[in-house]
Amino acid sequence: MSGPTYTPRVFSGIQPSGNLHLGNYLGALKRFADSQGQGTPTLYCMVDMHAITVWQNPADLRHATRELCAGFIAAGLDPAKSILFNQSQVAEHAQLAWIFNCVARMGWMGRMTQWKDKAGKNAENASLGLLAYPALMAADILVYHATHVPVGEDQKQHLELARDIAAKFNHDYGVDFFPITEPVIEGAATRVMSLRDGSKKMSKSDASDMSRINMTDNADLIAKKIRKAKTDPEPLPSDLDGLAERPEARNLVNIYAGLADMSAAEVMAEMGGKSFSEFKPALAELAVTKLAPISEEMSRLMQDPAEIDRILGKGADAARQIAAPILQKTFDIVGMVGAKPS
Repeated sequence: MSGPTYTPRVFSGIQPSGNLHLGNYLGALKRFADSQGQGTPTLYCMVDMHAITVWQNPADLRHATRELCAGFIAAGLDPAKSILFNQSQVAEHAQLAWIFNCVARMGWMGRMTQWKDKAGKNAENASLGLLAYPALMAADILVYHATHVPVGEDQKQHLELARDIAAKFNHDYGVDFFPITEPVIEGAATRVMSLRDGSKKMSKSDASDMSRINMTDNADLIAKKIRKAKTDPEPLPSDLDGLAERPEARNLVNIYAGLADMSAAEVMAEMGGKSFSEFKPALAELAVTKLAPISEEMSRLMQDPAEIDRILGKGADAARQIAAPILQKTFDIVGMVGAKPS
């Protein structure tokens, strides 16, 4: 017997932790924009509740949430084609997360790589929210019965846990209610590395601003950072195999591929054999062409925070139209008398 058929729906989210950078753009924002308008409903969320699993300055969090929304729109996401909203405006996320807290097992949470990395040896002082983060992420996805989630490699483990939670809920209650969501991990630059160390992921927390291209950088600064990116003395090889032990070179090739909508193999076919004195100017020109307009549009959008708030509020209303009936059915399955989404 075949299982239930779910309406195809795409959901993904990003934490509004400030300082959007090239890794966020190529790994998420560009992919989100490319996927909209293809017939499948798309919801993209600023996951501000996840952000506070570690302490956030309230004013900074408000600014970062609006800036992230501006980044979504500047990168090509159209509020008329995708539902854009911030997580805390849709209470159904937190309500379903509590039910999932009671479905998930402590052992599952303790094995999460992100928990181990962030809590480290100081786990006794980490927040309960940080430990329960994956259950909230599962709720983010499943409260919309999302069937596909674009994620980076670093979030794959959390999505696997969301699948486990869905399967356990369905098993425990004898239903086929929640879909087993599929991760979407694709593209040449789903994991962008530091411009100063090709073995480390590009990060806003790196002490060196030269390690990343911020989405607020102007054209001159973007070009400067590309020119000064760490490389090795050898020219680019003729094929991808030659990049295996050259992480900085591979990173720049991947960035070029992501910005140019090419595969890394296609970049090598075009650029193989060139010295970095030839390749870097070409990459810098491409990066400025693609990124500087986004930076300028983000700056323009941030001049009108009330309009951003209006977009987020309208998106939250649309998100709740989907989430509320799914949560109501969840309450009914669990046996909660008279419970209503709030």
